[in-house]
Amino acid sequence: MLQKSLYVRFSRLSVFFLISIFIFSSCSKDSDQPAPQYLVSATPVTDVTKSTLDNLFAGNVLVTSITKYSFKVYRVVYKTKDLDNNEIQASGAILVPTTTDRLAIVSYQHGTIRNDNEAPSNFNLNSEAGAIGALIASVGYVVSLPDYIGYGASKQIPHPYEHRKSLATASLDMLRAVREFCNSQSVPLNDRLFLTGYSEGGFATMSMQKMMEEEFPSEFKITASVLGAGAYNKTAFTNYVLNQNTGLSFINNYVWVLQTYNAAYKLNRPMTAFFTEPNAGSIQQNGPFAQISQNPQQLFLPSFREGILRGTDTGMLNAIRDNDVFDWKPQVPTLLVHGKADDFVIPLNSETAYNAMRARGANNVELALVDGNHFTAVTNYVLQMYSYFFKYNR
Repeated sequence: MLQKSLYVRFSRLSVFFLISIFIFSSCSKDSDQPAPQYLVSATPVTDVTKSTLDNLFAGNVLVTSITKYSFKVYRVVYKTKDLDNNEIQASGAILVPTTTDRLAIVSYQHGTIRNDNEAPSNFNLNSEAGAIGALIASVGYVVSLPDYIGYGASKQIPHPYEHRKSLATASLDMLRAVREFCNSQSVPLNDRLFLTGYSEGGFATMSMQKMMEEEFPSEFKITASVLGAGAYNKTAFTNYVLNQNTGLSFINNYVWVLQTYNAAYKLNRPMTAFFTEPNAGSIQQNGPFAQISQNPQQLFLPSFREGILRGTDTGMLNAIRDNDVFDWKPQVPTLLVHGKADDFVIPLNSETAYNAMRARGANNVELALVDGNHFTAVTNYVLQMYSYFFKYNR
């Protein structure tokens, strides 16, 4: 659950600091790829030159001294599945460094956006995906930036916010399309693949990694994953929200989650089944970001709260549990990063994931509780990400 303003707050200087230690190793590329099954089209959008990046960060000598590659941006349309398992077309962006070096792939799953203009396929260096994607590509990675369902080519479909399966499927199918694109364009790849994302992107990445490891273990070889401040334990987080008796700054995002599950799991309840008036009417008319009570005790009907907290609302509880991705055993090195003062997506999500994974014998899982809240911890997340990827990219 990440707002656009989050990325405006992090320090570019500190974000770029660890890039200078990156080392890229060459490995053989499988040249015998099948004909494209996912990729529909790849349209050149723009070339971003090293000088453009240097101008963007003019005055920052450290940054301008370590940017290495110009890169090309392509808008990709690819095949994926919607929530009803129907084939649809979705989109995203691919960033390809201008080099003959063999490159690893980074799949970066973006945080919450509410405007289609912020979707990666509408590439903009001032957006979250554009800025962080440029950062990654400029130091020598092919970058996969999925829009998710609900943006870009699939913007006619409501975005299934914080829905495990659709986020994982859209991100994985985008990665498949990226691989097909690289093969068709003879983009030199090594054998390394990194996954990362923050907030909704952290949840999307966790969901994607779990799907890849458990359902498609031989299709991709994941090198390492860094997961930032995602809501992985939906059940515990829901109980936390419903037990609060104070204003919550993220409550509108939680309403969005609830609306998504209500539709995705065919519960199809009216808003008056969840919310008090006039909140229910306001949400029905204006959507989850309507003006509503911020206190859960005032926003939610007592009957709905009790049904969840006492375990009697099996329909919604099953939907919530189906989106829990905290209790499983990752097979590859995985780092969980979370701000210690995060009151937007509380650290309980990463802490319970870490404990559950370690209890299952996942000794390759680490937890980094860093300084900052959900917004100010982004800088530390990025630094942790680059340090971790460097460790596994030598």
